[in-house]
Amino acid sequence: MQYIKYNTKDKIGYISLNRPEKRNALNAELVEELKETFKKAEEDVNAKVIVLKAEGKAFCAGADLAYLQSLQENSFEENLEDSKNLAELYKTIYTLNKIVIAQIEGYAIAGGAGLATVCDFVFSVPDAKYGYTEVAIGFVPAIVSFFLIRKIGETKAKELLLTGNLISASEAKEMTIFNFIEKKENIEKAVSDFAQKLIKNASGDSLTLTKKLISDIQSLDYNKALNFAAEINAISRNTDDCKKGIAAFLNKEKINWGN
Repeated sequence: MQYIKYNTKDKIGYISLNRPEKRNALNAELVEELKETFKKAEEDVNAKVIVLKAEGKAFCAGADLAYLQSLQENSFEENLEDSKNLAELYKTIYTLNKIVIAQIEGYAIAGGAGLATVCDFVFSVPDAKYGYTEVAIGFVPAIVSFFLIRKIGETKAKELLLTGNLISASEAKEMTIFNFIEKKENIEKAVSDFAQKLIKNASGDSLTLTKKLISDIQSLDYNKALNFAAEINAISRNTDDCKKGIAAFLNKEKINWGN
């Protein structure tokens, strides 16, 4: 990989954007490498939880300027294909069968804000800046809008998407985009500790099915949603994790799911 680093430690898979000289800006190659790496992490038996982070001072500054310039020469069909590629990346992260935690230690702007939006949990340092700035350059935050509206609702999403304003980490937390704010010297340990709690205290099968439930149930009408929930419930009962968990509960035993 040219722009991505991947390693595992203590059952956590770390995916790092590695283009610090360009503030980890997105281009077609980086997007493709991210997709490949997330799929690799999904299949990695040594990674129970995934952390998305970045090298350098910025998390991700959005699209690369040279990349943006090159798009102006594209036909509609070429731009549609490229847009679908980014949409596929966001969908891959959002629907990954493992929990994904974003660790933000700098600016997360436009496409970088989009990456954070589709993660399950977001940790940030206090001085990070965050925003969907596309309208300021005549662009549209189209793909991320679907996920952001789901996450924070239409009113707040309009405030961010239509103004293009950068907001502070504390404001992002108030809007429920960020979950936790940690000092820079503490954030790596805080993320690791949180991931380890998930690994040890929650069944992997349960996390996967619960994430799928939250993702899919929102688009269904009343009756279909209840039927889907019942189906997920039935599926969970037949998993080895559920059988193991019920047996431990009845025997008053504590399970370390990370073993």
